This record gives sequence, C-alpha cells and structure tokens, in this order.
Amino acid sequence: MRVDIISAIPDLLSGPLTNSIVGRAVKNNLVKIIIHDLHDYGKGNYKQVDDKPFGGVAGMVLSPEPLDSCIEKLKGERTYDDIIFFCPDGAGMNQALINSYSLKENLMIICGHYKGIDQRIRDLHVTKELSLGDFVISGGELAAAVFTDAIVRIIPKAIGNEESALTDSFQDNLLAPPIYTRPASFKGMDVPEVLLSGNHANIQDWLIQKSEERTKYLRPDLNKNQ
Repeated sequence: MRVDIISAIPDLLSGPLTNSIVGRAVKNNLVKIIIHDLHDYGKGNYKQVDDKPFGGVAGMVLSPEPLDSCIEKLKGERTYDDIIFFCPDGAGMNQALINSYSLKENLMIICGHYKGIDQRIRDLHVTKELSLGDFVISGGELAAAVFTDAIVRIIPKAIGNEESALTDSFQDNLLAPPIYTRPASFKGMDVPEVLLSGNHANIQDWLIQKSEERTKYLRPDLNKNQ
C-alpha cells in the first residue's frame, strides 16, 4: 500500500506516522507513506499556498493552483483508488469502511487548513470526502493521521499478533469486552474467575457475552447495523 498525503504543515504528520505500529509498518515495507509539502508548489517568492476567500468570508483558504499542481503530478505517476479530503460535510467513518480501505493499493489524502480548500479542487480531483465527526479541528493533518493509523494497523503483519486487531471494538459491530492483566487481585478487585480457569470455551463464551452486554448498554445503535 502507498499513501500520499498533501499538507501545508507537514511537520504535524511526522510524529504520528513515524512511530509505534505505523512506523514499524513503514520500516518493514508493509506500507509507504509519503508526505508532500504543499509549499513546494506555492506561488511567488514566498511560496504562498493560501488566500482570502471571495465574498468577504472570514479566514483563509488553500489556493487551487498549488494543490492542483501537486495532485496532477502525483496522478501522472500512478492511479489512485481514491483521493480523499477530510471535511465537516464528509461521510462518517466506521470500522467497515476502514477495513475496506486497508485493502487498497494507492491512496491520496488532501489536508485542508484554515477554512479548507478551494471548492474547485474538490470538484476536479476529490473522489471521497470523509469526516471524523460533528466537530471542527484546525486542519486535515490530524484526521489524515488518524485515518492512516486505522487502516495501516490492520494490514497483515502490521501488528505482531494479528488476532488482536480482529478482536478490537467495532469489528462485527460490537464493543470489545473488559480486559485484565496481572496482578489477579488489585486494590480488592479480582479478575473474573472464568478468565483464570484455562477453559477456553467458557472464556470465549464469557467474552462474547460481555461484549454484547457492553454494546447493548453503551452503543445500542451498533446493534441496528447487524
């Protein structure tokens, strides 16, 4: 898999995408993540990438020319399964969508900033618009990092124990059950006996039961998707 990310503030992406599971996946050649500095395509001596919006709207908008130049260059080098833009009016994400994107070959992510990007870039190039939720953050970099982390961690061999990813919350529209580790007794609270029993069938039944109970209580909306 290859992920190209276009950003006006690329330093925001370096930490999340070079450490932990994603960083190891990159080092092991399971995924290639390339961050493109939009200022390399900026206008004038100052490599400007933004401008004031028409209509007297407050704030700044990423200009179409630098984005178009970068996008066209990348599109000329390979075919992308999707060109993704994170925005408040984008479609919500869930684990099923993340699972599908983990199977893609080439993805491009455009990070908006300030008030976003010129609408014409969305009309010309963007093939998928996504949203983290009904709130606004300062730019698309954090959204791109979250999305990239989510898809990379379920690529085969990205996690040492691949079964771990398959038992995460939202796989099969269920929340994960409670988990415990040593010590077996902590501040008067004991690990459920079934988890110490060694009876794998009983343990599996208990985990499923607790997962269903937790989902029904905390996220009953997930049951509607089954």
